[in-house]
Amino acid sequence: MAAMSLTHLNTLLHLARKGTMIAVADELGYTPGAVSQQISALERCVGTALIGRSGRNVILTDAGVVLAAHAETILRDERAARDAVRAVENDAAAPAALGVFGSTAGVLLAPIVAEARRRYPLLDLRSRELDVDDAVAAVQRGQVDAAFGVEYPHHPMPRTADVETVTLRTERFGLAVAGGTSPGAVMDLGAAAGWDWIMPAPDTQFGLAVRAACRDAGFEPRVRHEITDTAVSLALAGAGLGATFVTDLMVELNNRVHIDRIGLTQEVTRRVVLVRAAGSAVRPSVRALTEVVRAVVAE
Repeated sequence: MAAMSLTHLNTLLHLARKGTMIAVADELGYTPGAVSQQISALERCVGTALIGRSGRNVILTDAGVVLAAHAETILRDERAARDAVRAVENDAAAPAALGVFGSTAGVLLAPIVAEARRRYPLLDLRSRELDVDDAVAAVQRGQVDAAFGVEYPHHPMPRTADVETVTLRTERFGLAVAGGTSPGAVMDLGAAAGWDWIMPAPDTQFGLAVRAACRDAGFEPRVRHEITDTAVSLALAGAGLGATFVTDLMVELNNRVHIDRIGLTQEVTRRVVLVRAAGSAVRPSVRALTEVVRAVVAE
C-alpha cells in the first residue's frame, strides 16, 4: 500500500472544510482536476472511497470524515515538528507574515515595521490585509503567522486547538454622536432605544456584538446605515445621522472627525488580540513579532 502524502491529507482536510473541488482549488492554487486526482490517489492509498457527491457539492464518506480528523492532527504535528527545528535557531531571521485589518493597517503597521527593523534587523516581516473576522482562518490556513483580531464577550472568536490568542488591549465602548451635542455625558444604553443607529452588518462579529448589547439593554436598534468601516461610521455620526459604538482607540485612529463620545453605564467591551498558531511561540520569528506588536500597541 502506497504511503499517504501530507499534500494529499491537506487537500482532503480543505475539502472537508470547503465542500467543493473548485473552492479547494481556489484556496490551494490548484486546478479542480488536480484536486480530484489527489483525492483519488489518497483513496488508492487507503483502499476505500473517501468522498461522494450531493449535487455540486462533495460530501465525505464515514471513512473520509475519520481520515480528515486524523489529517488535521497529522498536519498540526508536522507543523509543530517544523517549528521545533526552526527553534534551534537563536536569531529571529526567518520570514514572518502579519495579518492586519483596515484601521490597524492604516495606523499600526508602519510603526510595527519600524520597531521590528530596530529590534530585529534580520527579521523578514511581511504583511497581508485581512477581514478582521477572518483572522483565525488565515492563521489556520498558514496564510499568515499571526493576525490582529477583535473579540467580543457576546460573540467570542472560534476556539480551536490549533490557534491561540494573546490579549493586546481591552477596551470599553461608548457612543459616538455629533460633536457639540453631548460633551462629557454618561448614560444608560437603554435610554438610546429611540435613536437612529450606524452599525456593521449583523453577519459580522462586531455587528452581532453591538446588537446583542442593545438587546440586553431592552431594545432592538433601528439601524439606518449598515457600515463596516469605522472612519465612515464616525463621519456619519459626526454629521448627525445616527449614533455608533466607539472605543477610545477608534477615536484616536480617526481623530479628525468632530464627535462627542458618550460613556455608558453598562460595561460593553472588546479585546484586541493577536491570533497565532498554537505553540508557534517556539519560533524566534513569531516570538519577535509578538514582542514588537505588544510594544507598539502598548504605546
